[in-house]
Formats: sequence, C-alpha cells, structure tokens
Amino acid sequence: MSDSPVIPELDALRKRTSVKWTAYPDDVLPMFIAEMDFELAPVVADAIIAQVRASDLGYAGDSGSTGTTFAGFAERRWGWQVDPVDVSLTTDVSVVLVEALRVAIDPGDGVIVMPPIYPPFFEVVPEAGGRVVEVPLSFDGARWAVDLPGIEAALHAGARAILLCHPHNPLGLVHSPATLYRIAEIAAKHDAVVISDEIHAPLVHPGIEFVPFLDVSDTARRVGIAAHSASKAFNIAGVKCAMSVVASDEMRALIARQPEEVRYRTSILGRAATDAAFSSGDRWLDDTITRIVDNVDLLEELLADQMPGVVLHRPSASYLAWLDFRATGLGDDPAEPILERGRVALHRGPAFGDAGKGFARLNIGCSPEMLRAAIARMASVL
Repeated sequence: MSDSPVIPELDALRKRTSVKWTAYPDDVLPMFIAEMDFELAPVVADAIIAQVRASDLGYAGDSGSTGTTFAGFAERRWGWQVDPVDVSLTTDVSVVLVEALRVAIDPGDGVIVMPPIYPPFFEVVPEAGGRVVEVPLSFDGARWAVDLPGIEAALHAGARAILLCHPHNPLGLVHSPATLYRIAEIAAKHDAVVISDEIHAPLVHPGIEFVPFLDVSDTARRVGIAAHSASKAFNIAGVKCAMSVVASDEMRALIARQPEEVRYRTSILGRAATDAAFSSGDRWLDDTITRIVDNVDLLEELLADQMPGVVLHRPSASYLAWLDFRATGLGDDPAEPILERGRVALHRGPAFGDAGKGFARLNIGCSPEMLRAAIARMASVL
C-alpha cells in the first residue's frame, strides 16, 4: 500500500462487504453512508495485522496506551492538552453518547438535539431513557447557526442535557469558540450536561479553527463530556473503538458510574488501529483531507455547470456535502427520485429531521471520477 491515500477501482470497491457496498444493486453508486473509499492508512493496516499475527484478540479491558496517543494527537492538531487518564474506551461514538446520557439524566428527562442532525441522535436519546427536545439550527438562507435562545428556553422548560455535534453532521459546520462558550454557560446556569460528539474533528479542513468543547472554558470542562474516535478520519468504523473524554471532577464522577462492561465492549483490534492512527497517521490524514477539499472544489464546479438549481452548503470539515434541492421541484425527499431514476444513493434529508426536508447528503470521500459520474446521473434526473 502507498503512504498516500489510495482509492481502488470501482470493481474492487464492489467486492467490499460493508453496508455501503451491499445495500444497493451494482448499478447504484453508493454515496450515502459516512464511509470513505480510501484504502486503510498503511500504519493502521499494519497494526491490525500485527495484532492478528500475535493471536492477541482477547478482551481489551482497559484503555492501554490510547489515552496517551490521543492526547498527543489532540495537542498536535488542536493545541488541546488532554490528561490520558481522562480518556476511557468503548465501542463507538453512539455508545459514548448513550452511556453518558444514562448516567447524566433521569428517565423521561428532555435531551436537546439540533436538527438537521445525524439521524442516530434521535435514537440514542430514547435508548438512554430520555425524551428528544428539538431545537433546530437557525438558517437565514445562507448560514446555519446554533439557536442559543432556543437552547436556553428548552433548558428553562426542563431539559437536562444537550447533545452537541461539533463539527455538525450533515453540514460540516465547525462551531465557533464564542458559540461553544455560550452553550457551556447556558448549560451550567441550568445544571445541564453537554455531550459533544467530535467524531469528525480530525477531518477539519485547512484554514478552519477547531476548538474542542472541553478546551473552551472551565465551565465547559465542568459540564462537558466529549466523544472522540479515529473511525471517520481513518475509515475504521468496523473495528469498534471510541473514547469518552472528560476534564473535571464532576464529569469524572459521572463517568465512574458507568458499568465496567461499557469499557470491556471495546475491540482490541480497534484499540490497536486507533493507537496507530493517532500516533503515526498524521501524514496520511493530511493527504486525505487535501483529497477531500479537492473534491469539494470539484463538486462546486460540477453543480454550477450541471445542476445550478442545487445549492451546496460548503463544509468546513469532513467529506459530507449537504445539498439544498428545494428549488428543483424534487419534493421533500429528493434522494428518492435520484435513486430511482439516477441510480445514485444519497442520504435522505428528512432522516436528519424536518429541517432536512428538501435536502440530501452526499458522501464525497470517493474518487473524482465517481463524483463526476454521480453528478452526471443526478443532473439527468433534473
């Protein structure tokens, strides 16, 4: 394998057995689920292979060296100083969110989510015993932003926790330090907990400042739990490893209430892959981000040329593009006719909440050739 990210030919990709490549027939271009087409970073593949060859596939049990490798990564990438002992492992970010909520709220408590939002947010809240309270992002036709007065009103009405997505999926929106600071202050005022899903943080684009929620203020550290993983940035969701990160005595006490089994569910393969990614994967990651940003530029050109009625809300992070089809006449769920008539599978906008009606999410973690083919097919539907 190359030291730089490599994308196999389409025929080779179709031999993969993940849901991205098995959910639809072979005449469909799968551009829906958040999974890149790049081959694994060599350091990550080598770490997994070494673990297998050593027959070391038992229970992970503890965090091993992952707290230290993540702390190094966080300081290099974001200037964030993390104490390795404040990093604990589990299977994936959704489990981090669910298990944090289980100890942070009482049954029936309201939990704020901000549509349009990653669809599992609507599921993890009731799984943890909570009740979804929607505070949609504000949108002026050009810019999305957190509705801070709406959050304060929901907390005043009794909500006990905030699920924050930072960077925000599906928009690739990186929240400003000022916004994060205000969220923390509002949460502290109402004795609420903020759980920040930061899974896409390693994929922030050049020139964009990413400040982790826990690095914003003492108040944020007092009320916050962060969820991190190498899974999106290094395309290793299937090996199952994610992190809860805290930075205050209050949140340490909260996390300590979780059952020991939460940590035992971590895959030892995922732990090895995560260590390799965070300790030695920076160059591969930087090259991957460059490829992603090139695809964002290409997408803008293709839309302007072939689909001028579709608006791209340019992401500041990750490889997901939020497309506004509302002016095209394709209805509330444009992904449906695009799949049926164009044979391109997008992530349905309404799955992200009512605020997603008329939108769809496009995965551009692919080759330029596949992106060109997908846009040509979508344009034929319009």
